[in-house]
Amino acid sequence: MRFQEDSIDCVDFILKKDEVLTIILGGGKGTRLLPLTEKRSKPAVSFGGKYRLIDIPISNSLNSGFEKIFILTQFNSYSLNRHINRTYATNNIHQKSFVEIIAAEQTVSSANWFEGTADAVRKVLPYIREQKPKYVLILSGDQLYNMDLADFMQSHLMDPETQISVATNAIPEDQIYGLGIVKAGIGGTIQEFIEKPQDLSQVESCRTENGSFLANMGIYIFNTSTLIEVLEDRGMADFGKEILPKAIKERKVKAYTYDGYWEDIGTIKAFYEANLMLTDHIPKFNLYLEKTPIYTRARALPPSKINQAVVNQALISEGTILNQCEVHRSIIGVRQLIASGTKIYDSIIMGLDHYGYFDRKSGKIPIGIGPNCEIRRTIVDKDCAIGANVRLLNEQNLQEYEDDYIRIRDGIIVVPRHSAIPDGYTI
Repeated sequence: MRFQEDSIDCVDFILKKDEVLTIILGGGKGTRLLPLTEKRSKPAVSFGGKYRLIDIPISNSLNSGFEKIFILTQFNSYSLNRHINRTYATNNIHQKSFVEIIAAEQTVSSANWFEGTADAVRKVLPYIREQKPKYVLILSGDQLYNMDLADFMQSHLMDPETQISVATNAIPEDQIYGLGIVKAGIGGTIQEFIEKPQDLSQVESCRTENGSFLANMGIYIFNTSTLIEVLEDRGMADFGKEILPKAIKERKVKAYTYDGYWEDIGTIKAFYEANLMLTDHIPKFNLYLEKTPIYTRARALPPSKINQAVVNQALISEGTILNQCEVHRSIIGVRQLIASGTKIYDSIIMGLDHYGYFDRKSGKIPIGIGPNCEIRRTIVDKDCAIGANVRLLNEQNLQEYEDDYIRIRDGIIVVPRHSAIPDGYTI
């Protein structure tokens, strides 16, 4: 739902946009995404060849007109902090818009780090109060969606009695586990909230008319005064587990149903499938929408060079050099080098921070993918050196495995960052 620029409603709504503060939660340790999160936080993980996961919520907020953004970080935050500083630095003399990082810190009033989603916001309340927002929009830093958050805000404002709004997404029965399930009544008022049900019987009463369920997306709007009040109980550390179940008994909490694509990138399998989905002819998440671009770091890289290579249903990032190789339904990151004779299928090959070599005990090893390799259903993290005649195939269909060179998670091979795989290695 969009408003005409010359309408009274639009003018009123634009004024309210300046009174919205966006909080993006940097996430926890991200153990289910290991080894991709060994050296970085979840939102800093590369995505789609040239982006980071954090670019998604930031872009959604900016595209919706909400340009005052705090990002809360804690674990392995250096890579994320560097990306934010290089990508979203502004020189706004009036400071009406900003993208700023607030790292977890020990203070006189609290010696502990962030202990949950609600606790993280509670600990930064002094910075929220400084901005004097009327509304606080809370987003997750590791989800994939392209949502008009302005429409979400308009839904929140339509009923003056609404104090909290929860974005929801319709999911089938087999996906209810591990998510918060919502039951909404007339007008969208939330009547029940069940966090991570263990059995279908727990949420049967929440089933919608078409048989689906409404899942909490972890995207919230709070009236600022309400947010401050619900965070007064310091025993409550998490929005989904504690704050919302209590709030629906005492306040008007409204569900907003988003009917587009949404994915919580919480596991290796989810990360793998969400990336490869981008190569579909008509992907569920579209990177090619001019009105809602995904912002990321601007790099001064040359065009990709493709020398007698076969490329089919693939995303090839800038600065890449493909030499007489084959790439099928895969994503190739920035600066990546792929030598002749190599075949890549259904894989995510992240980029390189620089062209050249890195040192190992055996001497200097060229970064990139060597000649005559075969790679299938694999995630190669950044800055890896894969030697000649390497076969990453998981021929035994192992679901969980690890050695000195690779990990297998959910049946998917993962090559950790800065790995050097020797010539002839086979799995």
